[in-house]
Amino acid sequence: MTDNRIGVVGILVERKECAHAINAILSEYRDIVVGRIGVPYRERNLSVISLIIDGSTDEVGAMTGKLGRLQGVKVKTALLTK
Repeated sequence: MTDNRIGVVGILVERKECAHAINAILSEYRDIVVGRIGVPYRERNLSVISLIIDGSTDEVGAMTGKLGRLQGVKVKTALLTK
């Protein structure tokens, strides 16, 4: 077994046009996503997505890197070793 990390990824989405690209990336990394919740925050004109993840640092870094390169998307990650 690889040295997997359990963690939380917070994603702020400022542009609705990014939704399709975000969903495509999350689908690509579905094997490391344990849970997902998305909430539209209408008062601030953005959406917030929270992910619970379980994967290697390479997998998590690849996923968050792709997400972070999307214009209008901000990503923060907190990882723990089990």
